[in-house]
Amino acid sequence: MSTNAAKPAGAGPFSVFERMVAWRYLRAKRKETVISVIASISFLGIMLGVATLIVVMAVMNGFRAELLTRILGINGHVIVTPLDTPLEDYAAVTDRINGVSGVRYAIPLIDGQVLAQGTIGPGAGALVRGIRAADLEKMNIVSQNLRQGTLEGFDEGQGVAIGKRMADTMGLILGDTITLVSPDGDVTPMGMTPRVKGYQVNAIFEVGMSEYDSSIVYMPLDEAQLYFNSEGKAQSIEVFVDNPDQVDTLKPLIEEAAQRPVMLTDWRQRNQTFFSALQVERNVMFMILTLIVLVAALNIISGLIMLVKDKGRDIAILRTMGATRGAVMRIFMMTGAAIGMTGTLAGVLLGVVICLNVERIRQFFSWISGTVLFNPELYFLSQLPAKMELSETVTVVLMALGLSFIATVFPAWRAAKLDPVEALRYE
Repeated sequence: MSTNAAKPAGAGPFSVFERMVAWRYLRAKRKETVISVIASISFLGIMLGVATLIVVMAVMNGFRAELLTRILGINGHVIVTPLDTPLEDYAAVTDRINGVSGVRYAIPLIDGQVLAQGTIGPGAGALVRGIRAADLEKMNIVSQNLRQGTLEGFDEGQGVAIGKRMADTMGLILGDTITLVSPDGDVTPMGMTPRVKGYQVNAIFEVGMSEYDSSIVYMPLDEAQLYFNSEGKAQSIEVFVDNPDQVDTLKPLIEEAAQRPVMLTDWRQRNQTFFSALQVERNVMFMILTLIVLVAALNIISGLIMLVKDKGRDIAILRTMGATRGAVMRIFMMTGAAIGMTGTLAGVLLGVVICLNVERIRQFFSWISGTVLFNPELYFLSQLPAKMELSETVTVVLMALGLSFIATVFPAWRAAKLDPVEALRYE
């Protein structure tokens, strides 16, 4: 008789027979309520763990992306400051830097800290930024987010542009006067006296980051030079590039184009601590939330062990009918893996739904609780962001499936090692 005789249909690994038995073990009977409950808990645990991981990582990615967009939209990617002499030739230096390939635009600025006073409430600290109207128009995050007013005639008058949160806090509307107090004022026989001057509010912007909307005042460059006793000079030139991640390759070209001793500082140096803290927090949250999926995988182990004990007689009968140990092991691995796979799939779907509606969910819970969840004053952004990344989602799915498959190995091995004679003897 040939040893290569064909096997009976359905007798190979992961055959119809094995899948049928695994499916029957997934369907709970009345006397198997405890096993069914454990399987359900395992399913819910994996689903919630995967969904939580996806949502938390998406929100943290959204935070980083939104903050990066706003920080780099307001502040330059490379800051050029003079080393030896004041930056009196700022116009010529700016034009030369604008000619560097990869530079989007360069802006000469004057910055100064002041005390701002509106029509109501106490005064508050503010950052005055002296800028040319044409340059302010290039900053789309400001010029395209004007809530009131316009930038037309910005250079001609003594009007300023302020953030919406500052306007609301100080009770200012278009046409009102905001009073600015600078400690670097006029020299008198009595010493230095603070400079106090009022400016008309000609525009109100909202970039969506509370720190900027509540503290920045844009003033015409010529007026800022007079206000801060810097006639004909700029304090720095902020350079915005096409690709912020490639500033290292552009810094030598920018320094060469300046044609004078300058110091260059890029956005990573200025925000290194902040973004490093975000990255550490993101990694720690991933590890902590992975424990949820691990606990659910441990529930799969306990459920399968109880199922093996309960199905000892069935296993023995399968073995006496010719089922191999490999077939028994595969049956129980498929039973446990089915819980992990369905739980992971459900978790991905739930996570995607939550990420797409995270702001509505936040508003709903704020309405239910009667409190402000995700306060913009504390979290800088005006709404809760969520940005899913395909690579991270795939990592979460593979991790959940891997833990689920690993959890099935030990119970399936125990089922395969079960002696059919011993199992039937004690039934």
